[in-house]
Amino acid sequence: MSGITNLVNHIKLPKFVRVHQIFEHNELNESQILDILNKGFERDEIKGKIKPGQRICITCGSRGISNMPFVTKTLVDYVKSVGAEPFLIPAMGSHGGATAEGQIEILESLGITEESMGCKILSSMETVKIGHIAPPDDFDVCIDKNASEADGIIVLNRVKAHTSFQGPYESGLMKMLTIGIGKQYGAYICHSKGDDFMSHRIGENAKEVIKKTNIVMGVALLENALDKTFDVQVLTGDEIPVKEPELLKKAKAAMSRLMYDSCDTLIVRAIGKNYTGAGMDPNVVGRCANPKLEMGIESQRLGILDLSDESHGNATGMGRADIAPMRFYKKVSFDATYPNAITGYGLAPYRIPVIVDSDEEVMKSCIASSLEIDYDNPRIIIIDNSLEIEDILVSEAMLEETKSKSNLSIESEPFELEFNSEGELLTNILRK
Repeated sequence: MSGITNLVNHIKLPKFVRVHQIFEHNELNESQILDILNKGFERDEIKGKIKPGQRICITCGSRGISNMPFVTKTLVDYVKSVGAEPFLIPAMGSHGGATAEGQIEILESLGITEESMGCKILSSMETVKIGHIAPPDDFDVCIDKNASEADGIIVLNRVKAHTSFQGPYESGLMKMLTIGIGKQYGAYICHSKGDDFMSHRIGENAKEVIKKTNIVMGVALLENALDKTFDVQVLTGDEIPVKEPELLKKAKAAMSRLMYDSCDTLIVRAIGKNYTGAGMDPNVVGRCANPKLEMGIESQRLGILDLSDESHGNATGMGRADIAPMRFYKKVSFDATYPNAITGYGLAPYRIPVIVDSDEEVMKSCIASSLEIDYDNPRIIIIDNSLEIEDILVSEAMLEETKSKSNLSIESEPFELEFNSEGELLTNILRK
């Protein structure tokens, strides 16, 4: 029993209702995605760029991106169909503990293996210098050694809003050409002047990569509010820096959010790198590491309950939370987490929250430590993670606000939360 237990045992948790957030369903199926890709391969600017016998590198990131294995396998098959030899590389900066073995494990967890893709995966943290950005930036441009030895590179990634900076280039193909194939070195250099310079440095670095290597094509995936692919773009290397800013605007317009401005307490069932690079997306949960940016919902207390198995112990983002249970803490691998802290020059998202005994105690402690709220009727929202927010729980105190919004649907009568004997919130509580 923690020292907090006796201080919060008297608190009674409110009743909750299930709420469905209504987002547009405009996602593409695999047949539609394949059709778009095949038409892209036939573009005059792309067709014929890959020659028989060439070795072609295809980038693979660390995110749980919708349709990622399918699109990757389609690219592999296309390269083979024109008589070339494809291979994959993990393109994920310092993720996987900044080790070649750790990055292979991440790809395996995403369903990307040599067996499933039908080609070699070459994983290395070694980079080679291919160029230099002149002062005042003054840094070397380096890329993955295996990518540098290929006859051509296909860059694949999702274009979306970043979690700690804004600009014409955030998460996307340009970032993949900088931090992805730049490995830990590329990420470290890009972050070295802070968030205010990130978009600029991504642009400068990626343009140099495009200039000095053979980018045979870029495949950009855009996801809707349900984190499903709703648009696919096949671009030439030269088109990537020109067209990505507009794709980013389109992705931002479609992104998900919590349809409330504020709450007393936000509870996130699980954080993890498979949901977002930040562990939990500030565009959804708020608390951006960059104090100059305002994003997401405003909450006085933020509690997290678990770390996803797919995150492999990487607890990036835990520093945004106020309180977490012991089961979360026991899953944290500092070897997997702290390389991101050093690489990104930012320590705040990696600090350990207040640790209590159980999920139930997390929620009670959030209420007890809040200032000037209605302690008998606190305004609480519970989400599974920051990636899947179509179905959520809200406390009774938020019922009237919920009823007033046309894009919210109340799906249940008020009910009390259920916990197991260890004080863990039951896993099926959001969907019964």
